[in-house]
Amino acid sequence: MKKISITFMFMLSLAAFSQQLTYKNGRIFNSENKKLSNAEIKELLAPTPELLSEYKSGRSKASVGGFMLGLGLGFIVADLATGATQDKVYPSAFTYLGVASTLISIPVISGHSKKIKSAVDGYNESLQVKKTVFTIESINILTNQNGVGLCASF
Repeated sequence: MKKISITFMFMLSLAAFSQQLTYKNGRIFNSENKKLSNAEIKELLAPTPELLSEYKSGRSKASVGGFMLGLGLGFIVADLATGATQDKVYPSAFTYLGVASTLISIPVISGHSKKIKSAVDGYNESLQVKKTVFTIESINILTNQNGVGLCASF
């Protein structure tokens, strides 16, 4: 009984000291409003591989979307500068490629926050204490000549 009660108290202390994460403005903060680094977040999500893969997927979507946006804007600006300084026809194929890349990057970038937020929400749900299938009907304090004790009726 002593081992069971110690294990139970240990599990309660772990649940009390676990930190929930919040996702706001594209950054992840712990319960003390300290910004977490990418490595710290991966370390927290490591015990649940599906949440870790969801987080990594969101991060890669952000990287790919940012690259496509930068590439598209770069094509547009380069073609505009070339058309303004030289006797070439503006807009050329580079402008159309840039516009297409920029337009494709918008839904890619907007989807990354949804994936990261779902990973953070899944982590926070895993921290919550699950309801047990039994209920405690009453708890009584017992005393006798040997000491004091608790009696729980399920």
